[in-house]
Parts: sequence; structure tokens; C-alpha cells
Amino acid sequence: MQPKEEKTFILIKPDGVRKGLIGEIIKRFEQRDLKVVAMEMFHASRKEMDNHYPKEDKWVRRLGEKTMATYAKYGHDVKKDFGTSDLMRVGKTVRGWLLDFMSSAPLVKVVVQGVHAVDMVRKIVGPTMPYLAEMGTIRGDFSNDSPLNANVERRSVFNLVHASETPEEAKHEIAHWFGKKSPIYKYKRFGVDE
Repeated sequence: MQPKEEKTFILIKPDGVRKGLIGEIIKRFEQRDLKVVAMEMFHASRKEMDNHYPKEDKWVRRLGEKTMATYAKYGHDVKKDFGTSDLMRVGKTVRGWLLDFMSSAPLVKVVVQGVHAVDMVRKIVGPTMPYLAEMGTIRGDFSNDSPLNANVERRSVFNLVHASETPEEAKHEIAHWFGKKSPIYKYKRFGVDE
């Protein structure tokens, strides 16, 4: 594959859609010479979101570990909010909040293509936790949420966008969300492909 042909997957989350940031988010990628090759607004079911996010114990445990670390950092009692300190049970609860949030309103699924697309998109989006994101990133400019605040309110972190972490994850997510029913377009973009 040519370096300019690397593709990655982006999902503008319900908070990004509700804040009216679809155009601004897409603009950020296009300004960095990433080419939009597929895009669609849709409303995902909880089952579709369940198939998007990993179910493996390792991933669920990692959610639990992150939650426990956040509670420890800020001196909050995880048992008080979750009724348990079991990593798997905490992780499953957080995953459930994520599924509920992601199926609560329309989303925009996008495939972009370009040099180092996966890494470039992650850089543009910023760290997963908005309160850690630098100004100039999508999350740093348009979101101010924290995992502790989200957990206390029994919801997912509002971080505007999902972006594939690896080329392998991008391939899986593009196939999951676009499959054979939605085309991935090929075209030359002025100033980028010429």
C-alpha cells in the first residue's frame, strides 16, 4: 500500500453532533491533507455499539483499572459510586454507560485517507481525556470533561470523537461500520494527490 493510501476510522460521537461540531471536526482533518473517502450520519443501536467496542476481559479490566486509578488519584470511594471495587464489574458498568451514550443520538461515521492517517488523526483529536488535551486539538478546544465527573454522573466521558488507535483497529472498524453497503470513494484531491 502506498503511504498516501492509509485509511482510518473516525466516529463523531453524540456530544460532537449535539454541539454542532460536525463541520469543524471534518475541517480539522481536511486542513491536514487527510481526504474524506466515506461519511454518513446514522443512529446506532446498542447492539451495533456493543459489536464496535471490545468485549474481551483484558479490555473490560483496563476500563476498571482506569476507573480505579482515577478514584484513587482524587480520593473518591469507588465502592460508594459502583457498589463494588471488583475491576471487572466496574469495567462492565463503564462499558455499559459507553454503549448507552453512543446509542443515545445520531453519530457521524467517517473514513479518512492520507499519509500516516491513523497517527495524524489521533494527534488532531488529542488524548482521550479532554481535560488532558492540549489547546489546538479537537478535544482540547471543544470539550472539558473528566472520567471522575462522568463516573459520578453515571455516564460516559464526553470526548466528542472516537478515532482508531492502530491500522489493524481501523481496518476492523471500517469493515464493521461501512462493510459492503457503503462505498469507500477514490478520487484525486486538489493539492494533495497531484
